[in-house]
Order: sequence, then C-alpha cells, then structure tokens
Amino acid sequence: MMGSACLSDDPPLGLKCIDREEALVDLNQSLVAEPSHAKHLPSRVWIESKKLWRVVGPAIVSRLAGYSMGVITQAFAGHLGVVELASISIANNVVLGFTFGLLLGMASALETLCGQAFGAKRHRMLGIYLQRSWIVLFFCCILLLPIYIFASPILKLLGQADDVAEQTGVVSLWLLPLHFSYAFLFPLQRFLQSQLKNFVTLWVSLVVLVFHALISWLFVYVLDFGVVGAAVALDISWWVLCFGLLGYVTCGWCPLSWTGFSMEAFYGLWEFVKLSTASGVMLCLEFWYYRILILMTGYLQNATLAVDALSICMTINGWELMIHLAFFAGTGVRVANELGAGNGQAAKFAAKVSAAESTLIALFFCILIIIFRDQFGYIFTSSTDVLQSVSEMSYLLAVTILLNGVQPVLSGVAVGSGWQAWVAYINLFCYYIIGLPLGFVMGWVANLGVMGIWGGMILGGTAVQTVLLAIVTTRRDWEKEAQEASQRVNKWSTPNPDDQTEEQQ
Repeated sequence: MMGSACLSDDPPLGLKCIDREEALVDLNQSLVAEPSHAKHLPSRVWIESKKLWRVVGPAIVSRLAGYSMGVITQAFAGHLGVVELASISIANNVVLGFTFGLLLGMASALETLCGQAFGAKRHRMLGIYLQRSWIVLFFCCILLLPIYIFASPILKLLGQADDVAEQTGVVSLWLLPLHFSYAFLFPLQRFLQSQLKNFVTLWVSLVVLVFHALISWLFVYVLDFGVVGAAVALDISWWVLCFGLLGYVTCGWCPLSWTGFSMEAFYGLWEFVKLSTASGVMLCLEFWYYRILILMTGYLQNATLAVDALSICMTINGWELMIHLAFFAGTGVRVANELGAGNGQAAKFAAKVSAAESTLIALFFCILIIIFRDQFGYIFTSSTDVLQSVSEMSYLLAVTILLNGVQPVLSGVAVGSGWQAWVAYINLFCYYIIGLPLGFVMGWVANLGVMGIWGGMILGGTAVQTVLLAIVTTRRDWEKEAQEASQRVNKWSTPNPDDQTEEQQ
C-alpha cells in the first residue's frame, strides 16, 4: 500500500482518505477517457470543452492573480519617485523576467511527464518527478545568481542611467528570495495541474493577492521601508503562495501521487535535465523576444514617446496573454493525459478544440482593441501624443493578440507530447534568425520606427513560428505519439508493485 500522511496513526481515517483520493482519481481518469456514447461532433466538443476548462478556468484566474502582484508592487513603488518606479520595473520585468522565463519553461517538463504518467495511472511517479524538478530548478537558480549580484554593472553596460542602475541592483539583491521561490512553486503548480487539481491554485492565488496588497501597503507606507519594502513584500507573498501549495500536497490531499520524499528523485537526473533544458529554452526564447522589442525601441529617435506607447500596448497584451497561457497549460495537460492513456485520436481532438476556443477568444479581443483603439490608452495616460501613438499601434496590437490565440495552444500541444526540443529550434530560427533582423531592417533601414520593429518581429517571428508549429502539429502520427508516450512513461518510471496494481485496476 502506498505511504501517505493520512495513514500514519489512524487506519480507518487513512483508508477513508485513500478511498476519497481514489474516487477523485477515477473521476479524473473518466474525464481523460473519451466516452463511447459521444459520437456526434457537438456532443464531443461539449464534453472536451468541459475537460479543458476544468484546467483553463482556474489557470486564467491564478495567472492573472500572479501578474497582478507585480502590477501592485509597481503601483506602490510609483508613488515613491521616478527612480524607484524605474528600478522596481526593471528589476521585475528585466532581471526577474529573464530568470522567470527560463525556470517556468524548465518546470513545464512536468506537464509532459506528470500529465502522461497520470494518464497511464502511474500516480506514484508524479511525486518523484516533482522532487526531481525541485532539484534541477534549485541548482539552476544557483547558476543564475550572477544576474542578480551583478545587475547594476550589467545595466550600466547596457546604457541605463547610473542612479537607476544602482537602485535596480539593490532591489535585485532583495528579490533573491523570490528568485528561489520559482524553483519550488512552478513545479508544484504543474504537479497539481496535471492531476486536474488546480482549483487549489486558484483559491490560494486569490488569497495571496489580497495578502500582497495589504503587506505592500504596510511595508511601503506604514513602516516606511520604501522600494526595499515593496521588494520584500513581493518575496513574502510568493513564498506564502509556495508554502500554501506545498502544504496541500504534503499534508495528505494527494496520497496517491505524493508518497513522501524519496531517494529515487536523484535517479535519472541527467535525462531530466535535458528535457527541462529543452522546455526552458523553448519558452524563454519566446519570453525574451518581446523584451528585446522594448530594448530596441529605446534606441530610436524620440524613444521616450515610443517606449511609453509600446509599454501601454505590451501591458494590454500581457493581461490578455494570461488567458492564452492558461490554454497553453490546459492543452498540455489534456494532450499529455490522453497520450498517456493511449488515446492518440482523443489527444488530436483535444488540441483542435483548444485551438478553436482560444482563437475565438483572441478574435473577440482583437475586434475590441480595434473598436476602442482611441480610448483604451486613457487607462494609463492623458498625454495627447502618447494616446495618438497608442492608437496607431493598436492594429499591430490586434494582430499580436490574434496570434496569441493560436501560438500558445500549439506550444501546449508540443509540451504535452514531449516535442520541446523541436520547438526550441523553431523558436530560435523564427525569432532570432528571421524576426529580429527583419524588425531591425524595417525599423531603421526602412525608417518605420517602432511600427517597423514591431511589425517585422510579428511577421518574421511570431507569424512564421505559428505557421511552422501548425504544420508540425498537423503532420504528426497521433497513434505513434501515444505509443511513444507509453514508452516514455515506462522509461522514466521506476519499478514498484503499487504501479502494477494501479495498471491492473
């Protein structure tokens, strides 16, 4: 019988806990399996949508909550002064953003492994994969420390003003605890998500969002800790979120998938490092792409106006993108679950439904942006020049949002199927071999300014990448993918009698 905190001293209660968990697992597995009676397309779409939104709905709320924590911190810092706002913004968006993309991508390896293991009913391995991810991401955090320690001289080298660079260096050092929280929080989120248990992430995220607003006010205004207080409040909030999810996992709510700490977590680490690295590179190449857009815009003539307008557009894009990143997560889980269960055609159908629904949502927001292109800028500024520039950029923003509806879903299919390495090569080629040079040519050579840079990066990078991912996805043999998923589960699993019992059941 599997070990669990619920089985320590009270067998009847422990048995009840295991029975409840097995009932939940049976319910989740029934959601994974394609029902035989769903023969008509509308019925199949409806059933698949319910499975998908069980992941996507909570993921949207939790991602928006996480994004809002950074916005709250910047809002409090903005009332302290111009230098304080610039330092917290650069530390949050550039320094933390650099490591965030890599570590988030590395953690997404769990979406492949945990999702497929859950579909194959190898529940014990989910906890082993979680611990392996903690180990790999923790050591990666150590390797990334120089970015925080030497943030000030790096920013000066990139042309930032000395006062802003010095203040950002101080803030970056105070954000080191937040940096290390990523190593534990991201794997926990994907561990729960793969089991369709991300409602706990939703509620914990909402509680922590309110908590973060309160302690930010306390540290910045009541205790007068200034910009350092804003950074410390962010540290504390992220660790509270991390410990909240850790408590849920380790205190008996996941008795089948969490059987305690194990030395098995140290086996096969090199293979895990390779898959995590491929996942990290895949996501961070995309994550850094639009940060480079802002940096390139800073070297244009009349850069202040261009950066202000572009920042407004990128903020709107960031809020809307949270919806499609939730579809990225939901698609990865659904595809991985179906492939792990040996249902190749069901995985293909899940990908189609997710792509269609995500695209419809993107189309709605695309039309909304075009209709209100002269109004939405008022949320952030009253400057006539900036508003005019935002209005001109709104068409590119609309195209970006429309592509957001497709591209994350295709990336989610890749993660659920384990194609991260292929996508990393595609991202490198499209974004950095085609997109950036085309953006440079259109921005400076053709003298189109920020519109040229952004337009070139969309057409040469994001659009081409989306087309290539669509071609790769449509040409896959899904039955073969299901067989490879089964082989992957067996390869990455360690022999255990409980796993055999689960499979027989």
